[in-house]
Amino acid sequence: MTQAPTPRTILTASLDIAFEESGPTNGVPVILLHGWPDDVRTWDRIAPALRAAGFRVLVPFLRGFGGTRFRDPGAMRSGQLSALARDVLDFADALRIGRFAIVGHDWGARAAYIAACVAPDRVAACAALSVGWGTNDADQVLPLPQARNYWYHWLMALPRGEALVRDDRRAFTRYIWSIWTAAWTIPDAAFDATAAAFDTPDWTDVVLHSYRARWGLAAPDPTCAALEARVRAAPTIHVPTLMLHGGSDPCNAPVTSEGKDALFGAAYERHILPHVGHFPQREAPDALLRPLLPFLLRSFA
Repeated sequence: MTQAPTPRTILTASLDIAFEESGPTNGVPVILLHGWPDDVRTWDRIAPALRAAGFRVLVPFLRGFGGTRFRDPGAMRSGQLSALARDVLDFADALRIGRFAIVGHDWGARAAYIAACVAPDRVAACAALSVGWGTNDADQVLPLPQARNYWYHWLMALPRGEALVRDDRRAFTRYIWSIWTAAWTIPDAAFDATAAAFDTPDWTDVVLHSYRARWGLAAPDPTCAALEARVRAAPTIHVPTLMLHGGSDPCNAPVTSEGKDALFGAAYERHILPHVGHFPQREAPDALLRPLLPFLLRSFA
């Protein structure tokens, strides 16, 4: 068994994906997907329990983050959510993994949902943190408080926001972290360890495209058209799914994940974690693991 995470890189059709692996090599694979603005360090308080339970833990850097690189210098630096989901499936293919579980937070949760939706034969279980399914549509109705919560989306649609992301990303993302946690302050050392993953050639372009394309403010990634069409045509997820939402999340308010049961054709659970903000895996790992670990174990029983 590998106790400490081992850094690795795997080649897919479009990316060199940097990732960390730990746990028994013959264990059930669990892929942990970070969000924005975050990186693989977000899972450091969760991964040990998964390793101890016998899971093979795989933690990739998303496109544009850390050591993950586009293979084609001329490729579109797309941050489209369906591209992230395709990356997950390509990642599993490159590692010759058949069925696996996904645990995703924020961007990672959106990617996990999409992967589970289009590849139920591959995804054995999906756990999503801080994001409800059915919330990716540019035409969705947003309650006014949630429109206010998305101020950073609207800022990044403007030249002023683009300049901030390009030229002062550390201050911008540190401020985001400071307002997205409820009753716990993420230490500066933890932020510094993660923020290094934002200092890549592609981070800014991927981030700006992700938020702009999400609202129809940037051209979509043409390579994702077929995948997007599949999700629109059949949005029901036929994979056991666990949704965990911080009760004090000031980014995606808990109301945004309510009433989604009809979008699931397999077992679906939703739990609210009281007094927890947007980063439950960092803020309250024990509260998160209480429902998460039994869910994963049941899914492979």
